[in-house]
Order: sequence, then structure tokens, then C-alpha cells
Amino acid sequence: MSLSVHFQHIVKEFGPVRVLHGVDFALEPGRVVGLLGENGAGKSTLMKILAGYERPTGGQLLIDGTARHFADARQAEALGIALIHQEFNLAEHLTITQNIFLGHEKSSGWLLDLKAMRAGAAACLEQVGLDISPDTKVADLIVAEKQLVEIAKALSRKARLLIMDEPTASLSSGETRKLFALMARLKSEGVTIVYISHKLDEMEANTDEVVVMRDGRFVSRALTADIDRHQMANLMVGRDVSDMFLPKRLPAADAKVLLKVEGLSVPGWVRDLGFEVRAGEILGFGGLVGAGRTEAFEALLGLRPRSSGRIEIDGAPVDIRNPRQAMLHGLTYLSEDRKGKGLHVGLGLRENLTVMTLERDAKPWLDLKGGRAALDKAIADFGIRLRDVDCKAGELSGGNQQKLALAKYLHSDPRVVVLDEPTRGVDVGAKRDIYQLIHRLAAEGRAVIVISSELIELIGLCHRVAILRGGKLQAMLDHDHLTEEELISHATDTHH
Repeated sequence: MSLSVHFQHIVKEFGPVRVLHGVDFALEPGRVVGLLGENGAGKSTLMKILAGYERPTGGQLLIDGTARHFADARQAEALGIALIHQEFNLAEHLTITQNIFLGHEKSSGWLLDLKAMRAGAAACLEQVGLDISPDTKVADLIVAEKQLVEIAKALSRKARLLIMDEPTASLSSGETRKLFALMARLKSEGVTIVYISHKLDEMEANTDEVVVMRDGRFVSRALTADIDRHQMANLMVGRDVSDMFLPKRLPAADAKVLLKVEGLSVPGWVRDLGFEVRAGEILGFGGLVGAGRTEAFEALLGLRPRSSGRIEIDGAPVDIRNPRQAMLHGLTYLSEDRKGKGLHVGLGLRENLTVMTLERDAKPWLDLKGGRAALDKAIADFGIRLRDVDCKAGELSGGNQQKLALAKYLHSDPRVVVLDEPTRGVDVGAKRDIYQLIHRLAAEGRAVIVISSELIELIGLCHRVAILRGGKLQAMLDHDHLTEEELISHATDTHH
């Protein structure tokens, strides 16, 4: 059942750019190995080579001591190697059974053996603890269920090595616990798991050892019990990250209120929400999954209906019905779903940056030269790292996609900026860059709202934090009361 892997001096080049520089280390069978590194460190490229999606340009891959050269992912799967991508590789319009056996259909004579495939799918779903009909369409599943279907599909192909890329990025805490319990069971059955994540607390609690990569090179390997989160972060970025958060500069006592909300109600989500945020202030919104944070701001932007609510921007009442109206009033919102709502991943960087200001910039013709100059400035101002300025947005790493999305939504020069989970799925180095940018926005006199599920982020970044629970404002904590205990107790209604 078990499988061992040895990367021997693996090199990968994309044209003139070398992404992997002779990576050399082994994966031992029956272990959960955390793979750490900033975005662009080479983690995903190395794992795609292991899973047959990419071919190395140098070095060799040893599987159970034998050199292997995979022409495609099917050859890797035949040896029991499966990669579960961060973006699910499922056909939404097909059933669970059809997805599990897609390309591996069972037949009886000339006909598909539908009964055997359905029974096989049901057995795989039982193995991963998903109690649902195998005839259910994937489009009808929630994110956590799709994650389990991906794992069930891998297990149906006798996976001996499972690669999981940011598997908890969109899961609730309860769903995450179930996933970790499944990982522990698979490990006990001899499956090797490579776990890629930027959540260092998850690494600390659920891996046997961690491997760190930086700039396409192997940096370090250690038993998880022998290394703490701070050391992991330092190894990832090559420097001490204790200065992740800059000192807070409190807004002036007489700073102008730039956004004021009263009596906001969103059917099924938010009831009678009121708050205000001043120029130069960073206001956080915390709470558990389902608290109504995202839904409240989607309603403010006209992305979902609100039943009541008064909104003032810069002292004047406004009636916002869509994001374009919000932008014209100086309010912008960056969704947590950067690929679905933040960026057009199939378009170029310039097109993404300028799409929201086309009406302003087209006079009457599109100013391509001005758009390119704006892109050059955004690359410099936001620290966007890229191989080719003419690449598509989808070719950037997660952290650089987030920086491009920030540049896009700030291109209209808003007075009020709402950032929903701005550092979700990005590495430590990119997080620090984004934190510095948020401080810069506040220093420029803008009002910044940060919606985040990370307590440390809210505490280290914000001047005040609003806690929502069940769609109601539970507490508004000032900077003197920003502790993990305070935030958790209000979010769970255990505060005394």
C-alpha cells in the first residue's frame, strides 16, 4: 500500500525562467508531510511534476526506488499518486458517480455498468464519511462536500500518495476538523499525504514533519514537534517575521466620518446593523462563519437585496444599487472570491486593472498607452511579482493575484475601501506586503474596512473590531480590548 518518493535534483524551466533549482529530498511512506513556502516558492510546480501534470527539465523522480517519467496525470494515477487541486477538478453538471469514474468507466460487455459504478461510488463516499446519494449532481454540493468527492475520486483510483493544496481555504471550522480526522485515518491505512497550506496552526497540529521551500529550492526539513510556527514563518521568508504588523497610527480625534451605516437589514442574514468608520481608520469585522459579515457588505454594494438601511458617504446620504454606483460615490469592495468576483483570470493584467474605469478612461477611444502606464505603476506600487507583463491574471501566484485585485479596486481612487478576507490563501511574505498596503491606505486618509476570520490579523491590523454573531452586532471593541479571548468570547456569546 505504501509508496516512497525521492526528488533528485529536480529542475524546471519555463523558457528563460528557472522555477525549480535542483530540488532534492524524499517523501517517506505513511506520513503527513507539510509543504511550506511563499507563493512562487515552487511548491505547486514540484507537486505537479510528481502528479504528472508537468515534466521536469532536469533531474529525476524515483518512485519506490525506480526512476519514473510521467507523460501525463493518468500515468501517475496508475501508480497511486493523486493531486487535489485548490480549484476543484470536477464536472459540475455531472453526478458524483459520473465524476468519480470519469475516464475510468466500468463496462459490462458493450455497455456501461452503471450499477457497479454507483455501488463503487457509494463505497468511496462511505470511506470519506460523506452521507449523500451518489446520484447527486456536483453543482448541488457545498464546498466541503466537493472536497470530499475529490478525495473519494482519488481513493477510487487506489491512491497511495495524496497531495492536498490549500484544502481548508473555504471550509468552516467544523468541516476542517472532519477533514483532519479523515487525513489521520488515511495515514493509519498507510497513505502518504503531502499537505500544502499557509495556515501554520494547521501545519503544527496535523503534520508529522514539514518541508520548507524558498525561491525554487529546498531550504529545510524538520519534525513538526521540533519547530514552532514562528520558526516556520522565518524559514519561509528567509527573515524574522516578528515585525509582520506595523505600529498602529491612531486616526485624529476629529477625523471625518467617511462611511456611516444605520439600521441595515438583509433578509435572512443581518438585522439592524449600524457602524461608522473615519478617515485614517482601519475597522475590522470579525465573527464565526455565517455571522453575516460578507452579506452585510454585499448588500451595501447592491450585490444582494436589503430590506432597510441608511448609508452616508462623506456626510451625504446615498442610495447604492450596484457596485458601479458605489464606485462613483467613492466606495469599493474587494470580494473574498478573487477568482470568481475579483479578477477575470482569462484576461491580461492591463485589462483587469482598468476594467472598472473604462467609462472614465475611454475618451472616446481606449487609451492603451495610459493603461500600460497604469499597470507599470501598479506593479511597482503593489509589489506584483510576475514573469511576463503580458501574461494572463490566472498565471500569477495567489498572493500576486490578490495584489492585482487590490490594485484594480483602488484604481478608481476610492475614499472608503472594504477588503473581504484580503490575505486568504496567500503566503506570509504576501501577507506582510498587503498589511503594509492597508496601513498606507489609512495613512492617505482613506477609511479601510477589513473582514477577516483570522483573529491575529484583526488584532494586529485594526484600530477597532466589530463582532457579528447571527447577523447582529455583538460588540465594538476598541484597540485597548483587542485580544483573542475578547474576540472569541463575543463571537461565541460567552462573554461575561
